[in-house]
Amino acid sequence: MKYLLSILFVLFYFNSKAQCTLRGNISAEDSNNPLEQVSVYMPQLEKGTVTGSNGEFVMNNLPVGTYKIVASYMGYQTYSSTITLTQGTITLDIVLSPSAIEMEEVIVSTPFHKLQRENVMKVEQAAVESLRKMGAITLSDGITNIPGVESVSTGVGIGKPVIRGLSSNRVLVYSQGIRLENQQFGDEHGLGISAAGVESVEVIKGPASLLYGSDALGGVLYLNPEQFANINSTKGDINLNYFTNTQGVNANAGFKTSGEKFKFLVRGAYTSHADYKGGNSLRVTNSRFNEFDLKTALGYQLGKFKTELRYNLNSSDLGIPEEIGIQDLGRTPMSPYQEINSHILSSKSDLFFNNSSLRITLGYILNNRKEFEEEEDVEIPPTSPDDLKPALDMKLSTFSYNVQYNLPTLGRLQTIAGLQGMSQDNKNFGEEVLIPNAITNDIGLLATSHIHFEKSDVQLGIRFDNRTIKGEETGIVGEEGYIAQLDRNFNSFNAALGYRIDFLKNFIGRINLASGFRAPNLAELTSNGVHEGTNRFEIGNPNLKNEKNLQIDIALEYGSQHFEFFANGFYNIISDYIFIEPNGEFVDNNPVYNYIQQDANLYGGEIGFHFHPHPLDWLHVQSSFESVIGQLDNDDYLPLIPANKLSNTLRLEFNNSQKWITDGYTFITLNTIFDQNRVATFETSTMGYNLLNAGFGASLKLFKQDVELMVTALNILNKDYISHLSRLKVDDISNIGRNINIGLSIPL
Repeated sequence: MKYLLSILFVLFYFNSKAQCTLRGNISAEDSNNPLEQVSVYMPQLEKGTVTGSNGEFVMNNLPVGTYKIVASYMGYQTYSSTITLTQGTITLDIVLSPSAIEMEEVIVSTPFHKLQRENVMKVEQAAVESLRKMGAITLSDGITNIPGVESVSTGVGIGKPVIRGLSSNRVLVYSQGIRLENQQFGDEHGLGISAAGVESVEVIKGPASLLYGSDALGGVLYLNPEQFANINSTKGDINLNYFTNTQGVNANAGFKTSGEKFKFLVRGAYTSHADYKGGNSLRVTNSRFNEFDLKTALGYQLGKFKTELRYNLNSSDLGIPEEIGIQDLGRTPMSPYQEINSHILSSKSDLFFNNSSLRITLGYILNNRKEFEEEEDVEIPPTSPDDLKPALDMKLSTFSYNVQYNLPTLGRLQTIAGLQGMSQDNKNFGEEVLIPNAITNDIGLLATSHIHFEKSDVQLGIRFDNRTIKGEETGIVGEEGYIAQLDRNFNSFNAALGYRIDFLKNFIGRINLASGFRAPNLAELTSNGVHEGTNRFEIGNPNLKNEKNLQIDIALEYGSQHFEFFANGFYNIISDYIFIEPNGEFVDNNPVYNYIQQDANLYGGEIGFHFHPHPLDWLHVQSSFESVIGQLDNDDYLPLIPANKLSNTLRLEFNNSQKWITDGYTFITLNTIFDQNRVATFETSTMGYNLLNAGFGASLKLFKQDVELMVTALNILNKDYISHLSRLKVDDISNIGRNINIGLSIPL
């Protein structure tokens, strides 16, 4: 009790010692008029407000110290600066410069709270709302609109991210500020996160082990959760979507409210889809899926202390398609199918000092994955679906922690020291064992610094990681499914160095050199049996070593009021790349695959532009091209490397002078996916194809109620095609055909 009282006394002392109020006005440079509804946000404090009709804003109960402040408004360049707060009232007047290019946001996945143009690392960012307007059915489908990002799919309900040719455990996913652990080792294991309640997506393309440890060798997909409402405000909304191809429905509703100290939000979502129809007008049997998602959060903030607690429940039933069979519109998955339940609980607490801060992030995830086989595979056929026992029943519990201390700034130098780790327990309760009961423990120590000069920035850091994996013996020696006892220890040192420079006018150059590593996962180390989701007999290798890589990344950007251009190139050298290949043998008609290692190289990049001609303020022309090549040391190509892709978009924006329609837009996009002939020895080439997409939307005033309408048509020409990254390609099953998405969003 005395310790609790001591903590409360310290917090009261900090909060009562130094309080500050920030006031200001925001106006437009081109007219000197005040700007209403400008977003003003302090990313370190995660506190924001908007300007009133006279351009004025006020934020109270701010802690003394030095913080970044960001002001953003459509049609103007995002303002970013550092402000020192002292006791009393501080005044800050901001003038925004006009810009036709989209607003910038603060990058959260890197630690120094920079805008994209200020960041040393190139990080792609996209609002989930903008991905939704592109007609994506799922989040894993939506991220494929980001250059350099694709998805390995099993139908439309199951997909996992691919960043520059790397996927599975080489891409780390973060949600609610913690690493997402949901048994993602399997090829047919999807992302497992609903887009509802996710504000934006950030993608680090390349090794990020310095910041995130093992499994970030290929990159990071960072999902920013929905923000709390601004101070002293309450919001609510209902979102409805209908998809013609699958006769699918998606609905979510949210409510959030914030006072000066306490904040609360909640959002629930439900999704249901029937089997999708390919461009050949045949439905892909058992590609149906259902999902329920609940996200809620509670926050408290006063002076130098703030904390938030978030919880996410995701429950999914996912059919695993294998053939073109029954043609119906049923929504209950048939065997084989997955039943997945995930509970994600996270807390993030910050304590601010005058020139430093401490952040502690804790997470707990309980993931229960059940897989049900076809009835003919069950020894005693069940009398009803409820009697069907799962072939696989795996529970994975993960506790993670991340402690970061922002040291006092020394002139131009900012430094963060951190301690990260997790403790993970995998248990089996099903009839079969795919991976053994095992305990995994991680711990990592890191230090990273940012040095700011007048026209350039340097970022560098170093990290040490240790991972231990202990697995139990399973089965009978010499029989299928036997797994020997496992006790492995993996260590790794990693470093990163980056340089950013403003050169010439409106040009930014970046060069980054970073190393990364990935410890082999349990499936790669221990598999010894048929994996029903992949229809192959997999044999692991308990002697696998760490994968290690070194990547150089060069980026060039030009940005003016009406034109943006970017070119990114990379070369990635991977030592002891782990992959799986057939050995030519069969067990019960299932091909045998072995996990082996060999050095590999990947190289390629992305290039594109965004043109907004003057004085045609309503016109946007965007284009991007992406390419990646992956090869083993013996010159064989790597598997599941995405084909080259060219994307061209023409977008028009409009507003009605009568104000009954605002924020209107229409677009047309042509995606050209080229032939993929650079394939692994056990893959086949994939023919290229073109997909034509279009859409329109606007904010309307209907019966005095604001309504946002969105209509998007994907694959308008109903092209019959198969993606190289589709796991159904081996069965000659087409990807989804024409699909029209009709969406309504109603603010309350």
